[in-house]
Amino acid sequence: MKNYDYKSRNPQGKSVTGVIEAETESEAIQELRRRGLTVTSIRGQKSGGKGRKFSISLPAFSNSGGALGKRVPRKELVPMARQLATMFESGIPLVESLEVIEEQCDNENLKLVLADIASEVRQGKDFSDALSRHPRVFDDIFINMVRAGEASGQLDDVLDRLATHMEESEELKGEIKSAMTYPVVSLVMIGVISLGLLVFVLPQFKEIFDGLNQEMPALTAAVMGLSELAQNNFGLILLSMIAAVVGIKLVLGTQRGRRIWDIVILRIPVFGPLIRKTIVSRFSGTFSTLIKSGVPILGALEIVGQTTGNTLYAEAIETSANSVRQGESLGQPLARTRRFPPMVCRMITIGERSGSLEQLLEKVSQFYDAEVRSTVKQLTSLIEPFLIVIMGAVVGTMVLAMFLPLLTMLGNMGSR
Repeated sequence: MKNYDYKSRNPQGKSVTGVIEAETESEAIQELRRRGLTVTSIRGQKSGGKGRKFSISLPAFSNSGGALGKRVPRKELVPMARQLATMFESGIPLVESLEVIEEQCDNENLKLVLADIASEVRQGKDFSDALSRHPRVFDDIFINMVRAGEASGQLDDVLDRLATHMEESEELKGEIKSAMTYPVVSLVMIGVISLGLLVFVLPQFKEIFDGLNQEMPALTAAVMGLSELAQNNFGLILLSMIAAVVGIKLVLGTQRGRRIWDIVILRIPVFGPLIRKTIVSRFSGTFSTLIKSGVPILGALEIVGQTTGNTLYAEAIETSANSVRQGESLGQPLARTRRFPPMVCRMITIGERSGSLEQLLEKVSQFYDAEVRSTVKQLTSLIEPFLIVIMGAVVGTMVLAMFLPLLTMLGNMGSR
């Protein structure tokens, strides 16, 4: 029998080292696997620990390919997190779980990332450190929750909580996007149809109107003037639209431009309150999930501030975090920013006093999730008839302008 020094990781991802007796190195590895350990390295030695030692370890995954720098859609991380949590809870070792998910993954970039993470964990690195090698794929919430789970020994619970949080966030985001896509597409279609009528259809009627030898009605004259203007400046109009889109993107790329945009968007009627509710829901849900996972409150505030998607709320959270560093409770500085509803600030204050902050934050998140979904449904039901009226008014005005001279001529002929 020989002694083997080994390094391994248990199903929770923690590093385990020790010495095992076995006839051969293969038997030692098999015995460690039966114990639920994933071997990262093993060294055999002669009795007494003297003599030549030998070791094996798998090489690190090469990161030379540029594909690892690409982003992965968040919706593809949701099933990955859920599968990882399920397999981890079932007692499947972390490395093996990562390899299984890698095999069935359709996204090539995510496959490379998972292979790299599995390789890093195999060599004894913490799961969170392996994740942090890919900041464009895994955000601060993902990495810090995993790190907190490793520190507390509850990585399986944290992964399950993380998967649930991501599923709920993506579901709410999908509902809002689907509700907003319809009016945007409809408005674009109205603009395209209107421009097409002005540039290609109405000019065909100009010769007819000129041949009538009568004064055109005011509406027809106005629409024809607009048509001529659009026809003569069609290229300029398209360039102006493209320049406007590019200009907005460039402005939003600056800190000042982004801040102005965030101020304006929060003041838009109907949509502004919806955005505020969405931010508060995201803040409460993410903050609750991080605290439950064992992330310190200041670290959680820093992460939440980066995920609000609005610079004004990010500044408010940062200001509140500075007050917490100075010993103040969180509810009071949040209330002073006047960005969060009084109910939210009061619930946070009560939660801090009673020691149930994460539970109350979760209730706040659920409340505002319901509010957002209700508002989205109401907006969807109201926007559809509103857009129909706009399209009918635009197209109807142009059709009326085209046929009004003909109707006037027929009326004049009838009067004779």
